[in-house]
Amino acid sequence: MTTDTSSTIHIIGAGLAGSEAAWQLAKRGIKVRLYEMRPSVMTPAHQTGNCAELVCSNTFRADHLENAVGLLHEEMRRMDSLIMACGDAVRIPAGTALAVDREQFSALVTQKLRDEPLIEFVAGEVTSIPSDGLVLIASGPLTSDALYTQIKELTGEDRLCFFDAIAPVLDAESINMDVCYWKNRYDKNVEEGEGGDYLNCPMDKTQYQAFIQALVTAEKVAFKGFEDIPFFDGCMPIEEMAERGEDTPRFGPMKPVGLDHPETGEKAYAVVQLRRDNRMGSLLNMVGFQTKMTYGEQKRVFSMIPGLENAEFFRLGSLHRNTFIKSPALLDASLRLKKEPRILFAGQITGVEGYVESAAMGLMAGRFLADIVAGKAPDVPPSDTAHGALLGHISGTRVADFQPMNINFGLLPSAKKREGKRRLSRSERRRSVSDAALDSLQCWLNKAS
Repeated sequence: MTTDTSSTIHIIGAGLAGSEAAWQLAKRGIKVRLYEMRPSVMTPAHQTGNCAELVCSNTFRADHLENAVGLLHEEMRRMDSLIMACGDAVRIPAGTALAVDREQFSALVTQKLRDEPLIEFVAGEVTSIPSDGLVLIASGPLTSDALYTQIKELTGEDRLCFFDAIAPVLDAESINMDVCYWKNRYDKNVEEGEGGDYLNCPMDKTQYQAFIQALVTAEKVAFKGFEDIPFFDGCMPIEEMAERGEDTPRFGPMKPVGLDHPETGEKAYAVVQLRRDNRMGSLLNMVGFQTKMTYGEQKRVFSMIPGLENAEFFRLGSLHRNTFIKSPALLDASLRLKKEPRILFAGQITGVEGYVESAAMGLMAGRFLADIVAGKAPDVPPSDTAHGALLGHISGTRVADFQPMNINFGLLPSAKKREGKRRLSRSERRRSVSDAALDSLQCWLNKAS
């Protein structure tokens, strides 16, 4: 099949994936037409028209090689990732995680893209898929209804969605610091004499049980017609956790271990953690507290948390549809639609979960499109790299088992468990997988250059 690449490449969506793909193409001297419907058409979660706006959290998660997402970070850095460069430029303290100033991050990505002469911005909603040239659909989990319908007709699939939820953001000055304290779990990544990157709100058993009861009985937002669509476990609403069992949140986002009070040594029964949402630290978000409660109930229930009795909420939590396609049935390993290879998909709509994973698939799509424009077959990275593993999940998983997934070491080759007679620790095994992945990636990059 001969692909017509004579026209400008169309990228639908200037989120994390679309922004990264446009950057990769422009840096290779290829013209791009980047479509974004915001701010003229907004989503239930976005607040601006900026590129790569972060809507759920402000963290890219762990930034070290003993964690699979940290490996993905490093692979992206080695491939000149716009998202990672901007994230590193506006990072804020978050222990061993890479957290960013939300507003500065999206503003910087937008500026970088608008400064690129080969990227043409097209404002307004895309209601039909372009019929000419190459098309990358990177419209994200909040794809508009019109484009959603087009994708459904194109793929022949239905039920392309699941629910996702957003955590609240609070005014730091409104929190009672007589009750709360700064501390990282087990004091990780903290210099002596410093407090930590997380503000902890401790609960005793009575407070916790009352809070859980309030979560379970609170009024929730109803979404008729979508009741049987599942939540993604990584963004499970806190009240949904509570309904699964009284202690479920205490073994999840409210886990108290490693968070004893730094002055008294007192152990809490449960802890709610807040993390900086901007560089100044004037905004804090509730870690793991995505919610589907009504706005009024959020204010009532969350004010039960010690230290948040008079907290001012700058943004309350919300619930929205999260769209993804059944990629193993539809896409090949280079993100091309099997039935129409001129069309590619990237980002969360492909069934990867998380900011970094979405951007990584945009990075791959940009490289694949550049190969196609050059008349070459898309060069897919090895399966023992984080990028290759994610592509394998998208294209190789059994369709019946396919669900959105974060990068994890289960997608990568197993590590050796012993070195001679010594049994390797979990951290050592994971680091060895990461080291091997980076070696493999570098060999692949060297051959491609």
